Amino acid sequence: MPVAISRVAIASAAFVLLAASSNGALAQKKYDTGATDTEIKIGNIMPYSGPASAYGVIGKTEQAYFNKINAAGGINGRKINFISYDDGYSPPKTVEQARKLVESDEVLFVFNSLGTPPNSAIHKYMNAKKVPQLFVATGATKWNDPKDFPWTMGWQPNYQSEARIYAKYILKEKPDAKIAVLYQNDDYGKDYLKGLKDGLGAKASMIVAEESYETTEPTIDNHIVKLKATGADIFIDITTPKFAAQAIKKVAEIEWKPLHILNNVSASVGSVIKPAGYENSQGIISAAYLKDASDPQWDNDPGMKAFYEFMAKDFPEGNKLDGSTVVGYGVSQTLVEVLKNCGDDLTRENVMKQAANLKDFRTEVLLPGIKINTSPTDFAPISQLQLMKFKGEKWELFGDIISGDVGG
Repeated sequence: MPVAISRVAIASAAFVLLAASSNGALAQKKYDTGATDTEIKIGNIMPYSGPASAYGVIGKTEQAYFNKINAAGGINGRKINFISYDDGYSPPKTVEQARKLVESDEVLFVFNSLGTPPNSAIHKYMNAKKVPQLFVATGATKWNDPKDFPWTMGWQPNYQSEARIYAKYILKEKPDAKIAVLYQNDDYGKDYLKGLKDGLGAKASMIVAEESYETTEPTIDNHIVKLKATGADIFIDITTPKFAAQAIKKVAEIEWKPLHILNNVSASVGSVIKPAGYENSQGIISAAYLKDASDPQWDNDPGMKAFYEFMAKDFPEGNKLDGSTVVGYGVSQTLVEVLKNCGDDLTRENVMKQAANLKDFRTEVLLPGIKINTSPTDFAPISQLQLMKFKGEKWELFGDIISGDVGG
């Protein structure tokens, strides 16, 4: 009898073990809406039209990059279905497109949607729906708030960090200067302004003028004329590409000769500097975290060679001199790394978990020494930049890699 019991026990144990291992095999693949054995559905919102349409090329670069990934077999055997809509940089339209992506298209997550006001408009909605708003294409400081907004994460260095780096430079090089600031009248512009004032600290009184503009204005020429009249010898230019090109031209036209500091988001040679005129752009200072495709120092760099090859083969209609193509390429590579790390657990929760556990990751286009790091309590992937000055037909990097951590 004891023998029979032991046989039954062994058989039962074997059955339990078999069931457990079968469940284990089944449990290996986990999907939320937007993911299957063959597909990962990703949403995106870009200003293909409107005042920030110069950034639309980022979405086009991403589409081309995902096409390249799909042609090579996809990610863990799954093809990326990239659905990108135009919002014209209009927050009400962004809300409409986000709802369409989440509720009609049923995407797994929304990736790299552009602009501070547009992303602000869907911030609460995405978190209430628990759908990742991943690697948003804006440097607003508020995207790094994992406690209150665990489904939203930025990618590029935040605006306050960047502005603090300019403040450090000014305090060191021109501590007695008078500063005039032009900024876009929204969260994006105000974030930079706050970082600049915080960075200047007790010397914030160096700022003698603050002029804001609306994205609906056809030109900012009158603002530039007003700022020149203040007698400022430093001009801080917090604008998006269309207005940055206008500002550079107007400063030259009225023969104002301040130290011109231009924010990184408008430092593209292709979409800002070249249209504004190389001769008008000499000596402008900005900061970078990505390699500049117009700079011959990267011609033999393996990472940039891969980028040039991608542009020639997979996105020939794109302009490699437009800094936005480098952004689109770099952020797409970061997403591919996250999705690879997700394995067969393509739940929204695991997408955020993997995005919040990047350790010393480098895309091929980051400047040497800059790495991507995230943690469950730090949703700011890139926090380092290097200053650069425009000379001839390209940017020249100078100084050390600087961390502009807010609070750092």
